[in-house]
Amino acid sequence: MPEVCTERTPRVAAARKLLRRAGRERAGRFLAEGAQAVGAALAAPSADGRPGARVFELFVTRGAADRNQGLLADAHRAGIAVSEVTDRAAEALSETVTPQGLIAVCALVDRPLDEALAGHPELVVVPVDASEPGNLGTVIRVSDAAGADAVLLAGDGVDPHNGKCVRGSVGSLFHLPIARDRDVAAVLAGCRRAGLRLLAATAAGEHDLHDPATEDLLRGPCAWLFGSEAHGLPADVVAQADARVRVPIYGRAESLNLATAAAVCVYATARARRPARISAT
Repeated sequence: MPEVCTERTPRVAAARKLLRRAGRERAGRFLAEGAQAVGAALAAPSADGRPGARVFELFVTRGAADRNQGLLADAHRAGIAVSEVTDRAAEALSETVTPQGLIAVCALVDRPLDEALAGHPELVVVPVDASEPGNLGTVIRVSDAAGADAVLLAGDGVDPHNGKCVRGSVGSLFHLPIARDRDVAAVLAGCRRAGLRLLAATAAGEHDLHDPATEDLLRGPCAWLFGSEAHGLPADVVAQADARVRVPIYGRAESLNLATAAAVCVYATARARRPARISAT
């Protein structure tokens, strides 16, 4: 009978180091927990088109194995090592109050900037200095849902492989290109090389998102720039944008957080572009 791994098993102990950013960057790996994230990781193709190639190992409790037999079958077909772990070991690999008992060790998903922008992108989302991992995960999820071509993380922001960000993305981290670069100017220059108009989401924008005239800004290829929750977009980044767009506040709320602002803006862009896509088909 295969050995059941405990929290002291060397492979589990090594995987625990991936809960920290330094450990992830040293190993080039991160943890994805839960059926949705693991399923997306198993389905994500590698450069040669093979599904499951981004997953190195799967840890699963007996209860989670019973609940996720299809995913385990996919892992076995892909030749991925599957190890049964104790509930206590699963807790050691989890950052949640209620561990799901299914954890994949995956290759980091981020790629070079120019690679993420390859292929004539039309809608790109650029969080600048994003500091809250749950919000960033939601931004990645809504970008995926709205049909964005890539998410580019600019500046000194949170690691997209942070467990809270991975959970917030609900698998979308594996669905679209992710790039990160501390040099904000390099990210903006990359967007311009890709033919994208830079739209800064800012409360002081001269364009109202709900003004029908603003739709003309949204119909062409564009990159949306969003600032951090605490400070918004830096003034020098706002100045470099081709247009500055504000989301109107009709009630008494002071502002919208990053994830909400991104959802409103990228869906407005998808809606503005939809008539053009329909007429072209």
